[in-house]
Amino acid sequence: MTGLTLAVDAELTSDALDELFHASWPGHRDTDFGPVFARRLLHVTAWRDERLVGYVNVVGDGGAHAFVLDTTVHPDERRQGLGVALVRGAAEAARERGAHWLHVDFEPHLTAFYERCGFRPTAAGLLALR
Repeated sequence: MTGLTLAVDAELTSDALDELFHASWPGHRDTDFGPVFARRLLHVTAWRDERLVGYVNVVGDGGAHAFVLDTTVHPDERRQGLGVALVRGAAEAARERGAHWLHVDFEPHLTAFYERCGFRPTAAGLLALR
């Protein structure tokens, strides 16, 4: 991960995040991330030079619980430990901001990744609203 800079709550624009999401998620549509930024507890970003190459968002309930969302690593930077570093950085920052529990939902193929980040399986419920 030489040449990368990880930062908590670095200045971030919708344009930079859209560029990362377009590269990472087929079918992503440009988004105004202002409302997302307004609701976050924190975000962790990874930069190579001036280019955003990694992102994880953490939202909180204002108390003990925080939730990992949108873990994203640029395809050119994957399989090098960056995603794990982003999530672990987010966990530490959430702990420093008072969270007692960090939750994450993910698809089954991401189980090993989130286990490397330190998560353990739990029983949970999910209700599809759309």
